[in-house]
Amino acid sequence: MKLRRVRARDWDWRRTPSSDPLARAAVEEMVAAVRQEGERAVRRLTAEHDCRPEALAPAWSFAVPRERLQAAWEALPETLREALRAAADRIRRFHEAQKPQDVELAGTDGERLGMVWRPVPRVGVYAPGGRAAYPSSVLMNLIPAQVAGVPELVLVSPPSGPDGFPHPLVLAAAYLAGVTQVYRVGGAQAIAALAYGAGEIPKVDKVVGPGNLYVALAKRVVMGDVGIDSIAGPSEVFVVADETANPAWVAADLLAQAEHDAEAGAVLVTTAPGLADAVEAELARQLADLPRRELAAKALADWGAVVLAERWEEAVAVVNRSAPEHVELHVAEPRRWLAAIDCAGAVFLGPYTPEPVGDYYAGPNHILPTHGSARYASGLSVYDFLRRITYAEYTAETLVRHTGHVTALARAEGLEAHARAVEIRRQGGGAR
Repeated sequence: MKLRRVRARDWDWRRTPSSDPLARAAVEEMVAAVRQEGERAVRRLTAEHDCRPEALAPAWSFAVPRERLQAAWEALPETLREALRAAADRIRRFHEAQKPQDVELAGTDGERLGMVWRPVPRVGVYAPGGRAAYPSSVLMNLIPAQVAGVPELVLVSPPSGPDGFPHPLVLAAAYLAGVTQVYRVGGAQAIAALAYGAGEIPKVDKVVGPGNLYVALAKRVVMGDVGIDSIAGPSEVFVVADETANPAWVAADLLAQAEHDAEAGAVLVTTAPGLADAVEAELARQLADLPRRELAAKALADWGAVVLAERWEEAVAVVNRSAPEHVELHVAEPRRWLAAIDCAGAVFLGPYTPEPVGDYYAGPNHILPTHGSARYASGLSVYDFLRRITYAEYTAETLVRHTGHVTALARAEGLEAHARAVEIRRQGGGAR
């Protein structure tokens, strides 16, 4: 399969979130309805968009009983339960290492200054569950929040099953992770319900988790009224390869990304022109029996490319300019390259570290910045579920020492009451 070829100096990777005006207008209308009508709107939208007319009945509860989660977990094959447990343990161990420490500094004039960390009180997690369910994503969202100490974790997922409940894999992963409560609601109405509260569905302080276009647009609409993690876009991988790379392995990794959806990006950046021909031949061979070959082929045709670089520095510049979600280094000295990469969501070093190990098992979070947002953003972590609170403590003697500087700055800004609030203490004025 032939991929578009571009010289490194001509490469321009600009992918922006969807700005579909019709979808945006529809989502804004749905969010406004939930904000104004609460549970009644959520029921109406669930009946309409999720084809669940039974949701209109007042007796139909959005809450998923705990027993249903446990049953979904126990119904899994033991091999899958073992894999999920092992993945959860590795994710937890990696995120435990991220926990920050409170700090306190003693100032030169006797003041004490510090910073303490506090978890977000209540977090809502969105879990897709329509045509595809991702238990790994459930773990990646819930476990860092638990490590951060979030006391209440609420998960929402579409009622996609024939019985009107979320996908069993979602429920099983939620049970394993120890979620507080699961609600069977999806789409833009689920995001709005989390942002503003809707009957039994509580208002949360932050919403995280991937979803379709309508979910992403809803997160954009409610942002500010509630915190969000990011506006996720189509997934992407840049495979950086030199003459030591195995073309079959490179092709397999490009296909692993391309099979996500028709807009997934899969780019080979190479300093070995001959490698590109071998990779293209492998793509054609491996596509032949791939179950999702039509989707993967479309993604490669629309968003695949070979970027030809003359030197390794030029290849690194392509990566940093593009700021991709995933970067694989199929090169002789991957750690040398890593030291030069400044903009990427996650980097996978060496030919034996394919990106799927990060999706499922390695431990670092697989919820990563897309659309080039790795220039200023990072993957989901414990820090996303924590807030910093700073404090200062002065003694009378310290305040005396600092009064001159504080009042000078206050008066320079025209804020006389600020200056007087300091001076009144120095002068001992005011009733006790």
